[in-house]
Amino acid sequence: MRALDAPTVSTLHTILRHPTPNQRAVLLELIRVSAATVVMSRSAAHVLTGTYGVAARSLDVIPHGVPNLPLVPSETIKPALDLAGREVILSFGLLGPGKGHELVLEALPAVVAARPTACYVVLGATHPNLLAVEGETYRRSLEDRVARLGMGRHVRFVDRFVGRVELTRWLEGADVFVTPYPNLDQIVSGTLSYAMGAGRAVVSTPYAYAAELLDGGRGVLVPPGSPAAWADALIGLLENDELRAAVGRRAHEHSRSMIWSNVGAQYRQLFARVMARPPIQARPLPLMAARG
Repeated sequence: MRALDAPTVSTLHTILRHPTPNQRAVLLELIRVSAATVVMSRSAAHVLTGTYGVAARSLDVIPHGVPNLPLVPSETIKPALDLAGREVILSFGLLGPGKGHELVLEALPAVVAARPTACYVVLGATHPNLLAVEGETYRRSLEDRVARLGMGRHVRFVDRFVGRVELTRWLEGADVFVTPYPNLDQIVSGTLSYAMGAGRAVVSTPYAYAAELLDGGRGVLVPPGSPAAWADALIGLLENDELRAAVGRRAHEHSRSMIWSNVGAQYRQLFARVMARPPIQARPLPLMAARG
């Protein structure tokens, strides 16, 4: 980045709350040599100002982009997914430990006892880094858990990476979307953003990004580590069509500021502002006053 002649805009995704000294130094230098730095949530900005000492004035908050999807009833999409007549709980993304799938699986027997047509769809290929180290060991461990719980008819693994069009169909065919992440420091989740963009009712652990985006009745937050609490939350949404629709509608309305055209417009304004400035190669990083 120091070798670039053009001004650089950096967009930060993962920001660690507890960085090593080297990680902290690298991120601060990255921000220092950037003409502008973008974060995708207010919680990310708070971490940078609180943990890294970056001045708020040096940060721009531009949300994670999502496709501009209409709000459609899930029942109209399910037949094409071979899920007609099922109540669909969905998660998607590269498969690997740390996503909390086990929590939903442990909650599923209670959900099925109350809602016998429930089906949990785990959409996504195994993360390539995990695949290179241990093959499909993790996926098999989830399949073994499903068998032990007797939930074979109520869980579907879709073991492939899906493109944007197919992903849209799965999102629109879901009744409830879940992000049961155990890491409550997670700053951004593209999967959560996409689910809100599709107007799905979301149940999530209260990690930083979810707590921010699902505030105001735009989703349901459930503590990690309690399958019973998760079962209650899922049953509550599946058995109440009006509540589920209202939660999804609020999420969809909130996500209108996140559609790609709006996000692109914000970046365009940022680029124009950066280009209007005289070039500054070695500006000091604006820091907040040192804390005792």
